[in-house]
Amino acid sequence: MDDALALIVALKTANLRLCAVTSVSGNLPAERCYRNIHTILQLMKVPATGPTGVCTGRGGPHPLVRELAHDPFSHGADGLGETGLPAAPLPPATAYAPNLLVEHARRHAEQGDPLTVVALGPLTNIALALRMEPRLAQLVKRLIVLGGAFGLQREAALNATGDNPVSEWNFYVDPEAARQVLHGGFELVAVGLDVATHRGLLLTAADEQDLRACGRAEARVACSMLDFVTGRGFASYCVLIDSCAIAAAARPDLIETVALHCDVETRGELTRGQTVVDIRDNFRWGHLPQVHAARDADFPALRRFIVHTLMA
Repeated sequence: MDDALALIVALKTANLRLCAVTSVSGNLPAERCYRNIHTILQLMKVPATGPTGVCTGRGGPHPLVRELAHDPFSHGADGLGETGLPAAPLPPATAYAPNLLVEHARRHAEQGDPLTVVALGPLTNIALALRMEPRLAQLVKRLIVLGGAFGLQREAALNATGDNPVSEWNFYVDPEAARQVLHGGFELVAVGLDVATHRGLLLTAADEQDLRACGRAEARVACSMLDFVTGRGFASYCVLIDSCAIAAAARPDLIETVALHCDVETRGELTRGQTVVDIRDNFRWGHLPQVHAARDADFPALRRFIVHTLMA
C-alpha cells in the first residue's frame, strides 16, 4: 500500500521525472507487485510505454540466497489494501528489473543527467544490477533507500517491521542484498524506521478530512488504504512510510540526516536484517560503510507534502 502511494506521489511531484519503476519480491512476490505497478499507472492515466510513458520491469521471485519471507503485516490479497482497483493490461514484453536499472543508469550517465534511484523494497534488484555493472555507484547520482533502523529515534525499536524484534522489513527480507548494496560505494541516503514510522507522521483529523473531501481518485484510494490499516489496529502512518523516501528525493530540506558507519546482520538467529551502527568513541571498526541516515524531519511539513501531493 505505502509503495503504491509513494509511486503516486512520485508521479505527481513537479520536480521529479520518473523514468522507470520496477518490482521486487518483498511483501508479495515481484510478479504480483509488477501487476500492481501497472494498476497504479492506469489509475494515474500514465502509459507504460511510448515517449510519455514510464518504463517498467519485473524482479525475480525470491531474494538472493533465501526463500521469500512471509509478511506478518499483510497488505491484503491484492497488495493494495483490498482497494478493488481494476487490473491493468500488461505490456507485451517484460523487462528484467536489474537489466532495466543498468540500462537507464548507463544511458543517463552518458547524457550527463545521472539518475537518482529510490529503493522502496528489498535491495535484491540493486544488488543484482551491481553485479552486472560494478560501476553502478559511479553512474548514478545517489541511492535513496527506504530501509534500516538506526536507533536515532525511539520509533526505530517500537516499530520494528521485520519478523524479529530488531529488524526492518526490507533489510530482513534480503539482508545479503542489503549488505552488498551498503558496501557498493553509493552516495547512499537511508530513510529508516526512525523517521518513516515516527509518530509525527500520524495523520491529523484535518489531514483525513481533507483527503476524504478530495474528489480525486488517488485521494479516494489513499482513504481506502487508510481504512484498511486502521481497521486492523495499525496507525495511519503505515500508508505514508514509503512516501518519505520520495520526499527525500524531492524535498531533502524536510529530512535531517547524519553520517553513520553501519552494516547489516545476515547470520544472527535473533537479529537477521538488523542494522548495526558503530558509534563508539574507541575501537570503532573502520571497514564499515558510511550511509547518511535520516534522524529527524520537519514532520508537519513532511506530512503536508505527502497529503497535498495526493490531493493536487
